[in-house]
Amino acid sequence: MSRLLSRIPRSWLILACIGLIALNMRGPFVAVAPVVDSLQQDLGFSPVELGLLTGIPVLCFSLASPLASLAGRRLGAEFAVMLTLLGVLAGVVIRSSGGGALVMAGTVIIGVAITIGNIAVPLIIRRDFAPRRQATAMGVYTAALNVGSFLTSVATAPLAELVGWRLSLAASALLALAAILFWVPTVGARRAFVPAAVPSSTASGAGRVAGVGWLTVGLTLGFAGQAFSYYGVTAWLPSFLSDELAMGTAEAGAGSSLFQIFAIVGGLGVPLLARFASTTAVAVTLCALWLTVPVGLLLAPSWWWMWSSMGGVAQGGGITVIFIAIIKFAQSQAAAGKMSAVVQGVGYCFAALAPTIVGFVHSVTDGWTVPLLVILGSVLTFCVSTTLSVRWAARQG
Repeated sequence: MSRLLSRIPRSWLILACIGLIALNMRGPFVAVAPVVDSLQQDLGFSPVELGLLTGIPVLCFSLASPLASLAGRRLGAEFAVMLTLLGVLAGVVIRSSGGGALVMAGTVIIGVAITIGNIAVPLIIRRDFAPRRQATAMGVYTAALNVGSFLTSVATAPLAELVGWRLSLAASALLALAAILFWVPTVGARRAFVPAAVPSSTASGAGRVAGVGWLTVGLTLGFAGQAFSYYGVTAWLPSFLSDELAMGTAEAGAGSSLFQIFAIVGGLGVPLLARFASTTAVAVTLCALWLTVPVGLLLAPSWWWMWSSMGGVAQGGGITVIFIAIIKFAQSQAAAGKMSAVVQGVGYCFAALAPTIVGFVHSVTDGWTVPLLVILGSVLTFCVSTTLSVRWAARQG
């Protein structure tokens, strides 16, 4: 295998590895939702415990981001990715091997492992790809995140009917094994298994540091708006379709999947659009698409399929634009890791609160108008903060 890989350009191999790694970074916790009834029946979980199963990874994305950034700097990106893949593999096996305590423990391990990968993969893209290729690599990464989510959500339930929920959830381990088998020969066993700290850069002017600080604030607010909107819509769109349009459970679930599927278009489309338009123009386009979700569902809910599709493109492209800004305008690898940790740590904190806040507002108002206005507010936060941030960054470049 090593001889075969040596004939392929390294950038191609790294890009393929990034795609495989990304397949592991959302699917393992998305897989829980389709088998949640089986988990409740076999393990006796309460509704709160079931909510934790999907909420724990997002909380880890927030709370463990500083630790993940430290791991990337002190251990090196290659080793950090290896920790991600081994952690996902171990977490998936533990989650599928015992009772309720092991299910929770495995979920925590998966969440922490993926958090490390959230920081490490953009660092690898920043370091190993030329600036003109970084947007494409980031697009592949974010598109693969959504491919992994979609494939897992589609395959888990039918597989569970055949082999049971334990083996169905354990099937995610196959993706981790595949990524490990490609990652080790691509980067070399020594770099994959031996820590290597990232050198810090001290050559930066005071004005530049202050500017990057403001950029970090703007991107953090943008990411928070993006993440809150995404998790709020993901959690409650099926209920909206059921309540407002009298859809059945299966039909509403299938309909809301458009929001996930079209994220692939957004992730891959942003780098392509950026070749013909400025980053600011790309951000404005994504903002317009994002706004169609709350506004469209408020004014013309029967056209939900259009708003869901356009919003899917926006949420897949929105996270891509933010990550591109981080890897492009950070002063060094270490600075990129720190900026990414701040942006994701704060952003995912808001993401973890989104389903609860939207659900609470819905229960208090007994309708969907005010919850959609809450989503509209978070989308506007994304729009204003992200557009101003990338516009400022483009002028500095």
